[in-house]
Amino acid sequence: MAETGATARAGTSYADAVTERLPIFPLGAVLFPGLVLPLQVFEERYRELMRDLLESEEPHRFGVVSIELGHEVGPGAARRLASVGCTAEIRGVQQHDDGRYDVVTTGGSRFHIEQIDDSLSYLRADVTLLPEEDGPGADKVTGPVSRLFHRYCDRLVEHGAEVADLDDLPTDPVELSYLVGASVVLDRPDKQRLLEAEDAATRLHLEYGLLRRENLLLEAFPTVPAAEFLGGTVSPN
Repeated sequence: MAETGATARAGTSYADAVTERLPIFPLGAVLFPGLVLPLQVFEERYRELMRDLLESEEPHRFGVVSIELGHEVGPGAARRLASVGCTAEIRGVQQHDDGRYDVVTTGGSRFHIEQIDDSLSYLRADVTLLPEEDGPGADKVTGPVSRLFHRYCDRLVEHGAEVADLDDLPTDPVELSYLVGASVVLDRPDKQRLLEAEDAATRLHLEYGLLRRENLLLEAFPTVPAAEFLGGTVSPN
């Protein structure tokens, strides 16, 4: 049985939030709202998830949750899942003759896992959809984060990386916070911390510190990380 990691932040109330049951797709990565996520579904239990999902009423969506500990290979793989994930909204599906699926999804809403059901071959969970709020002072930190992010992109280009055109960054604090969080090359725990931030202001403050760190590293080292930075898949909604 999968286990979830950290519990809800102390003092956080989800009393007015929406609760629903979602199929869960564990990944070794973090999905942010607005991020385009292509998936190749080949393992039998996730083929079953796709079949069940596509036969159900719309909207066709499932939950993507990061694996904090363990792995997701083979039946009964042991793992510990993060307690906060993001819905994946299906935008396109291609089923192959051998039963595999190529799926294109877009990150939708963050959620908190309340209870996991492992009675099927794939996991399902009762989740609470989390509200999106600017938070106090969010408008005052968007400018500094945007400037640091532009500097980060410029330094990647100087190192020979291909960076998507980001001349027009979102001015909305929530959209900007997710675009930056999804785009910057960071370790999974840093990404998860950004996803779990209680509001955009908190997320942007965290990103300000992370961007300052990453810009210093780019100044100090002659090469950039081998990762999937800004490959054109980030689409702020």
